[in-house]
Amino acid sequence: MKSRVLIEIAGMKNSECSPFPCDENRTCGLTGCYLKGKLVDAYEDLSIVLKRIYGDKVETKLTLFDKDGMPDHIRAIIEKEHPPIPMVFVNGRVTRIGRIALDRIKAEIEKEL
Repeated sequence: MKSRVLIEIAGMKNSECSPFPCDENRTCGLTGCYLKGKLVDAYEDLSIVLKRIYGDKVETKLTLFDKDGMPDHIRAIIEKEHPPIPMVFVNGRVTRIGRIALDRIKAEIEKEL
C-alpha cells in the first residue's frame, strides 16, 4: 500500500476523452466537462474531483504527446502492449481503462491506497 497515488493521463491535446460520445447519461462520472468531450477538459475535471475526494493522497499529471513529446517509457509501452488512448497510468502502471472514467480510476486508486 502506498500513501500517495500518481494518476497520469497521456494522449493528444485535441483528442477525445473517451471512445464513447459525451451525452447526458454521464457514464464517465464527471460533470464539469460535459458536452466538451475533450481530453484536456476531462483531465481538468478529473483532477478537481480526485482532489476533493482524496486530498493530497492523489496527484494527477497530464502528458500530451503533441505538446510534451512522447516520453521513452510511454513509447516502449505503446510498442509492446498497444494500450487504448487516452492512456491511464496508476503509479506508472498502465491500465486498460482507455478513457477518463471516474469510477474505474477510483477503483484503481483504491487498490493502491
